[in-house]
Amino acid sequence: MTKLEISEKQVLITGANRGIGLGLAKELNKNGAIVYLGMRCPQNFKVEEHGFYDSEKVHCLELDLGSREQIDVFIEQYGDIKWDVLINNAGQLTGGLLEDQDTDAIYSMFQVNLVGLTHLTQKILPGMIERGVGKIVNNASVSGVMHLPCASTYAAAKTAVVALTNSLNLELVGTGVTTLTLLTPGIKTRMFDKISDLYGKHLDLSMLSAISAESYAKKVHKAIQKDALFYEPSGRVGMVLWIARHSPYFFRKIGKIGFKRQ
Repeated sequence: MTKLEISEKQVLITGANRGIGLGLAKELNKNGAIVYLGMRCPQNFKVEEHGFYDSEKVHCLELDLGSREQIDVFIEQYGDIKWDVLINNAGQLTGGLLEDQDTDAIYSMFQVNLVGLTHLTQKILPGMIERGVGKIVNNASVSGVMHLPCASTYAAAKTAVVALTNSLNLELVGTGVTTLTLLTPGIKTRMFDKISDLYGKHLDLSMLSAISAESYAKKVHKAIQKDALFYEPSGRVGMVLWIARHSPYFFRKIGKIGFKRQ
């Protein structure tokens, strides 16, 4: 198996000012990577306050995936950087009964979670192909496979990310560029804390669990090192994920448990 060492690699991480993105940035920086933190407001982010191992290898860049124009501006400004790894991590959460979800929030979520991700990847990919090396890491979530009530729009976007990454992986055969699909489980972040507000009225969340962003970052780093194509959780979540893939009828029964419309 090919081993992809992260030391001295140039890594762009979107949504890197907090949560999973920040955890990944710190983990990869600790292992020698030069990390570029994409965020909407870099002027509000103080690198020295976040305990990076080597702050000289940390660069904050303004990047707003919610705007097509801002993505183009970002590429115009920074497109000459020879990134070895792109981690598409930035995301927004929507949830609840479809008819109750805020329409503007749905549009914004699809733009950030899917359309912006696709746009950024499309612009960065040619440089990787030209150099014959690169890794595209897409944070797709277990919701990309496990389609539960109250997650209709979010799961739709994440399922599309899984499909996009799978197709792209086949397109890149022989180029030296590979992909990694992250089927991310519950991670203790600010977004995770919003689940109860958006889903809790109609869904029993008592079985919901989460691990720390720091712990998850170590797992993702290992998957990148192995040049893996997929990362999937193990344990109970991994078992339900397997059922969702291989026994959709039974998963449908599981999905109904603890759900109520009223």
